[in-house]
Amino acid sequence: MKSVRVAVVGAGVVGFSTAVCIAEALPSCSVTVLAEKFSPDTTSDVAAGIVFATAFPDIPLERQRRWFKDSFDHLLALAQSEEAPEAGVMMSSGYQIFREPPADKNPLWSEFAIGFREMSDSELKRFPEHTFGQALTTVKCECSIYLPWLEKRFRKAGGKVEQRKINSLQELSSSFDIIVNCSGLGSRSLVGDSAVYPVRGQVFKVEAPWLKHFIRDGDGMTYIYPGIHSVTVGGTRQQGDWRLHADRGDSEAILERCCRLEPSLRGARVLGERVGLRPGRKNPRVEREAVQLGGRRVPVVHNYGHGGWGVTLAWGTARDALGLVRQCLQEMPPRAKL
Repeated sequence: MKSVRVAVVGAGVVGFSTAVCIAEALPSCSVTVLAEKFSPDTTSDVAAGIVFATAFPDIPLERQRRWFKDSFDHLLALAQSEEAPEAGVMMSSGYQIFREPPADKNPLWSEFAIGFREMSDSELKRFPEHTFGQALTTVKCECSIYLPWLEKRFRKAGGKVEQRKINSLQELSSSFDIIVNCSGLGSRSLVGDSAVYPVRGQVFKVEAPWLKHFIRDGDGMTYIYPGIHSVTVGGTRQQGDWRLHADRGDSEAILERCCRLEPSLRGARVLGERVGLRPGRKNPRVEREAVQLGGRRVPVVHNYGHGGWGVTLAWGTARDALGLVRQCLQEMPPRAKL
């Protein structure tokens, strides 16, 4: 009989990645994902899902590199497997371009990306407003396909799913022995973390099957990412903005910037427009604490605050969260494990 009851709060890419890691590695645990919204209604579903990263200021670089490598290796293996179509994961080659050369020409993730190199002068000619660029192959994950695939994998490992809004960890104190908080922006209210804030992202999905390579402006504001069924073009990074409706001014600016980089987009048919609120934070929170709930101390593992890098770091931070859950199990009294 499964003895330790684990709740994972949140059903985005971080929540389901964490739930899968725990359910598969710890068969003695009964794992339940609880969330108000599931795919296709999560923030992850809006994400372009391409694997890039940025450095966080207060987390050791080695830990960040491990997060990236673990995620990249996991998604690359999927992209190269027979499960790729069902998982919605593909390899993607293209260019990251800069108006001015970046201070760090070899970012922390560059050694893991495939064929990472500086662009040649002839390649840069195509982008006259940019003076420096990098060519590489990375991985792209279509979350509207990947999240249902992760859920299926989770259920196969014995996991349970419950659609329910959790307003307070107190609600879970009598039903679960360990709580894993992957609630993203919801952590503002759920655990009172005012350090997490919305970063509004607006994107288009367009039909442009002639586009095969991504183009990403190094400032992260303008990007064109061909996917399996459509091309994602964006975007915005509006901090502290809670608006969930598409803004016409943003729409026009996005299309104008993207068409400047890729003129053929002017002929693309718009399939839809979506807005998501990324869980911004100075640093992602991947740590554990003991919280007083219902008269007892309950171990809580946090894994949230990835900003626009949820898909990029989800599997890596999920493995860290799994390690923290293991520590919680080791410190539990024997009776709790029976």
